[in-house]
Amino acid sequence: MLNEELMSQQLTYADIDEMQETFHAKAWSDGLPVIPPTVEKVRAMIAGSRRSAREVIGVIPPRYAEATVENVAVNAVMAGCLPAHMPVLVTAIEAACDPRFGLYSVQATTHPCGVAMMVSGPLAAELGIHSGYGLFGPGFRANACLGRAMRLVLRNVGGGLPGAGDHSTQGSPGKFSYCFAENEAATPWAPYRVDAGFRVEDSTVTVVSAEAPHNINDHVCTSGRNILLTAASTMATLGNNNSAGIQEGDLMVVLGPEHARQIADDGMSRRDVQEFLFEHARIPVRVHRDKAMWKMMKWPDWVDTGNDDTLVPIVGQAEDIHVVVAGGAGKHSAFLPTFGLYKSITRKIERGDY
Repeated sequence: MLNEELMSQQLTYADIDEMQETFHAKAWSDGLPVIPPTVEKVRAMIAGSRRSAREVIGVIPPRYAEATVENVAVNAVMAGCLPAHMPVLVTAIEAACDPRFGLYSVQATTHPCGVAMMVSGPLAAELGIHSGYGLFGPGFRANACLGRAMRLVLRNVGGGLPGAGDHSTQGSPGKFSYCFAENEAATPWAPYRVDAGFRVEDSTVTVVSAEAPHNINDHVCTSGRNILLTAASTMATLGNNNSAGIQEGDLMVVLGPEHARQIADDGMSRRDVQEFLFEHARIPVRVHRDKAMWKMMKWPDWVDTGNDDTLVPIVGQAEDIHVVVAGGAGKHSAFLPTFGLYKSITRKIERGDY
């Protein structure tokens, strides 16, 4: 894609219009206009990564093509990123290429998951990755551009095109762009990255094979336990992949600051939240029987499928429920259902990379 004659610095409006049509015709765009990836812009993006242009970041399925720093930089320019965004994007791609994430299945499944990126740490604020009001929506440059760049790499390098490499039945808005930050200032516990084993001064990015956020609305409860019962009820619904009893994946719960504060004020830690949701977000066998993914389920050994009253958890262990605080004021939280077969991956963004 990087052609020095086509992508010269002297571009007229007519050149740019023609380039847009070329990119659309060749399916290099997500349907939105792209920034022309001129040689100058791509070189600046590569410089922002602090890596060699030819370095291979990972191999992207289903095409199994190499994601190099250079071709990632091309897609980052097209998405509207700044050079300073490159370390986050490169680290997120490395994380998505971890075999535990199952990128081939995430790319090729009929399920409507996208690759969500959650950034925790001081770099989020430095880059303006939004963590407050409307963080899953439009209006925030770093969120939109980073999420879009990830999708363009998955599409243009990996071949994740709808109906070809990507067989998602209906797709998802999360496949356009899906990037947000932890609201550390509103988090009543240690930052997410610290509980994940990193230092407070570190910055991390977590990739999640997430569906669009599902609202958890509780304007009534005045106890943390009851807020979490509302959350558990929202999570334990037949039809999402996590509810299928597969027990091999994980999921994410994004608590709004008001809900998180009430839960913490009632003396509950993040670990307490994980354990409570693990115990209460369960579905009786009778609800599962002969519906949804009944014949595809990989039941845990202890589940008695002959007993209609057996309660089946939606993940294999409490640690598989990742709890993050983000958003603005208001009594709302969010459940991020996932593909359900693989794990979310968290990587440190090395300070030496930027």
